[in-house]
Amino acid sequence: MPRPLVPFSQYVIKMHARCDLACDHCYVYEHADTSWRGKTRASTEAVLARTAERIAEHARAHRLTAVHAVLHGGEPLLAGPALLGRAAELLRAALPADCALDLRIHTNGVLLSPRFLDLFAAHGIKVGISLDGDRAANDRHRRFADGRSSHAKVLAAVELLRRPAYRHLYAGLLCTIDVENDPVAVLDALVALEPPRVDFLLPHATWDQPPKRPAGMGDTPYADWLLAVYRRWEELGRPVPVRTFDSVHRTLRGRSSLTESLGLDPADLVVVETDGSFEQADSLKTAYDGAPETGFTVFEHTLDQVAAHPGMVERQSGLDGLAEQCRGCPVVRSCGGGLYAHRYRGDGSGFRNPSVYCGDLMRLITTIRDRIAPVAAVPAQDAPGAVLTDSQLDELAAGHGGADTVRALARAQLGLTRRLVAAVGTASPAWPLVTSLDGADTAALDAVLAHPYTRAWAVRCLQGEPGADLGGMAELAAAAALRAGRSFELALPVRSGAVHLPTLGRVLVGGSGETVLTGDAEGFAVGGRRIGWDTPADAHWQPVRRTALADGWTPALEDTDPQRDSHQWPVADRLPDDEYLAWAGALREAWELIGRDLPGHAPGIRAGLSTLTPLRPGPAGRDVSAAARQAFGAVGIARPATAPTLALLIAHEFQHVKLGAVLDFHDLYDRADERLFHAPWRPDPRPLEGLFQGTYAHLAVTEFWTTRVRAYDGLRNGPAQHARVQLATWRAHTAASIATLAGSGALTPLGVRFAERMRTAVEPWLAVPVGRAAEAAAREAAAENLAQWQARAAAAPR
Repeated sequence: MPRPLVPFSQYVIKMHARCDLACDHCYVYEHADTSWRGKTRASTEAVLARTAERIAEHARAHRLTAVHAVLHGGEPLLAGPALLGRAAELLRAALPADCALDLRIHTNGVLLSPRFLDLFAAHGIKVGISLDGDRAANDRHRRFADGRSSHAKVLAAVELLRRPAYRHLYAGLLCTIDVENDPVAVLDALVALEPPRVDFLLPHATWDQPPKRPAGMGDTPYADWLLAVYRRWEELGRPVPVRTFDSVHRTLRGRSSLTESLGLDPADLVVVETDGSFEQADSLKTAYDGAPETGFTVFEHTLDQVAAHPGMVERQSGLDGLAEQCRGCPVVRSCGGGLYAHRYRGDGSGFRNPSVYCGDLMRLITTIRDRIAPVAAVPAQDAPGAVLTDSQLDELAAGHGGADTVRALARAQLGLTRRLVAAVGTASPAWPLVTSLDGADTAALDAVLAHPYTRAWAVRCLQGEPGADLGGMAELAAAAALRAGRSFELALPVRSGAVHLPTLGRVLVGGSGETVLTGDAEGFAVGGRRIGWDTPADAHWQPVRRTALADGWTPALEDTDPQRDSHQWPVADRLPDDEYLAWAGALREAWELIGRDLPGHAPGIRAGLSTLTPLRPGPAGRDVSAAARQAFGAVGIARPATAPTLALLIAHEFQHVKLGAVLDFHDLYDRADERLFHAPWRPDPRPLEGLFQGTYAHLAVTEFWTTRVRAYDGLRNGPAQHARVQLATWRAHTAASIATLAGSGALTPLGVRFAERMRTAVEPWLAVPVGRAAEAAAREAAAENLAQWQARAAAAPR
């Protein structure tokens, strides 16, 4: 049976086929492939327009929620601002409305200027820069053709990106490894530039043209170099995400890699050359002349045809496409055979060889595997009572809440969960293991106690709800002990044929009742099945999957924990791989949008939202989301059709999470007041907490639509008018409900102050012009809602 086609979601678009540097390690100009000599120097509008059409056609056919495009070269800045801007315009205009575009440019930085950055800001183009470290390291290879240093110009480019006006465009730094450079000096130089991310690349090489291995550096100099960087990175507290290290960590736990050079995820990248020809990954230029060519062009062929090219299919074949000795390797799920190009040997075996860096990759991965520590958790807090300062409460009341404020809420929530678990736990046979962990391995225990659904389980037990039992204590004890690397044996319940380990995943063992789990530092065994930390997901082991997003946020997509069914809408079953990938793509784009459109919300979300629980789709045409009052740190969402909607739902639901946490420790209203009130967005009467929660959540909704309306300033199209109606509606609803709260007579002095801060936050949004039609539509919706509410109130028994 033919393998299903893997659609392309990543595109490298060559804007210019020449470069203003003469880097001697460049795979385009200095390796086996010489096709650059025959390429058009710069792309043309015709090529770019047809490229945009092909990408849009492919996105529609495969219902892609996001595509990622990199403007590349040669040196893409040589193409000039006009052509770069036109490329962005064509791509954005062609893509369907429900498909987001992540657009970036990768440059050596030599020509970067405010003129370029203003253009990139206007078009939402993020900038990645190649830099190999300090001046000595960078100038070993990255020089001008006459031998001059490029370092000062590249540093000037990075300093431009670090300015407040351009900081949001700064995508990261890419560093090609040279083992003769000082690894610590290289990392320190890069970290000093405060990049959002660093990539370390092995220099491109094959078995025919192997990488240099200087005398006296041992058999694995590249692993040794990267491990020296890794140790320094840990000493510094992991100050920036490093794609290589993050990918090793993820793949060792059965998750997807962040780079094509590691892991077994299918490649979904295609290159468009300046002449419109489709090519495979650029790295293949290091193998042999013409290696990346497909024979296809944007003018004559679809991207589905390109995806079916034998070379593309081979790069997507995962474990089946590896050499026999790779398939039996203990770290193959992390290594993935290394970068495809690095396997090439011209003796007829082609790419069916281990990587030329095989020994280095083995040493790197196994050493990191043995060093991985339990996930750090929020420190415990045992003291009840008020947990926020006045300034932190004011910050939250204005609708936001920075990282420190949300962490304070999280600490308080963890302390509350500890007390609830203790109230449940003393009768459980697993309680002694829990108490033994609380000391030497507190971080491992707290990582599980901070899981949102731990508290949900404890509350269910204390309230005597059906299905809540002490088996949950054994599950959390086992998960914490495994995180701590403890050796232990424990009986765990089998629920719906599975053994559940909160924050880690579940093992499908079949049956019901109990089974014995034995754990140690290397993993665990249950039901006759051994699971190690490098065991990949399969038909039996279903790990919790995390999605690494920009700025180091890695929320879990929780689809294994039985306690997750804590929301008002039913939860989805375990996501198939294709649906998980769709979720991950949508999340990446939604997080970018939150950072851009709701910057005041992003730090708090990153600090406090650990878990997204997929819900089943709601009624046709209705987006479904929820926050559970007893599950701080989690929101439930049915994946919507567009990334902007997902961004809005995340921000909206996290407002509920924050306010619920505040209400656990601070009185904002008289809890004895049982009156019901009109909420302008609902036809049913609401109690005070419900009105307060809805009002607070709609601060984020109103801010979202305010940003959208400002972005559409001057436009009169359908999306622009829709945004204006939404803003008119939600700001009116929010202002009205704040007035209802303030006039209720039920607010405490702190609640009055909180409501006043909310009112102050809304005031600027009330002044944003939306036009008479939008205002009229908002008034009509409000009147219809009020009529429904009055009808219900009149019909209610007295």
